[in-house]
Amino acid sequence: MASFSKIVKSIFKSLSRSDYPVLNSQLNFKIWLTYILDAGLTSMRALFYRLNKSGINVHMSTFSKANKTRTDGSFQRIYAQLIEKVKRKNSAFQHILFPIDSTVITLTSKLFWEQGYHQVKLINGFNLTQNITSECLINFGQEHDAKFRDYILTMIPDNAVALMDRGFAGWDFLDELSQLNHLFIVRSVESRNKTLHFKRQVSPVASQSSSGLLSSVD
Repeated sequence: MASFSKIVKSIFKSLSRSDYPVLNSQLNFKIWLTYILDAGLTSMRALFYRLNKSGINVHMSTFSKANKTRTDGSFQRIYAQLIEKVKRKNSAFQHILFPIDSTVITLTSKLFWEQGYHQVKLINGFNLTQNITSECLINFGQEHDAKFRDYILTMIPDNAVALMDRGFAGWDFLDELSQLNHLFIVRSVESRNKTLHFKRQVSPVASQSSSGLLSSVD
């Protein structure tokens, strides 16, 4: 993996220095990066005081207006490029451990209570092999985790073993995982008292007997 300075330089090269007359995309990214990485900067005012003293003549109001009107496309592209670098670094692993879980966002749930949403839930996965998160799903409502199976299926990378809690232990969801040949381990509901290989066959197409494990082990 390249050093941090080399990674930053490669990002700078991908950003234009002439797309805007006062605050171009490269300078905009440099300002954000400086603010994020310098623990001594506790406010935007302190940041621009330092920038102006170092000869970078950009006003805080210009920076604020620019970030209100510009899209975040360049930041999304940079994030995607960095994720690809991490994936290439760890491409030798045969199987990826990929836990998937959900959590209730307590503060957000309270804020949306008056809007009729009594619960706000965040669902995402984490690639333990490459130390990267999946895309996140934020759901307004109290649906069961297994209800989001269509979205969860898009989270699971190739050659991954999905690790899920009992909230995802719905037979329809496990059937679909098995038909797609996804490897998985799911903790069963408390009423089940044994560990079993997943062998339910729901159609003639699903001829392979087992791609996962359903376990009551805590």
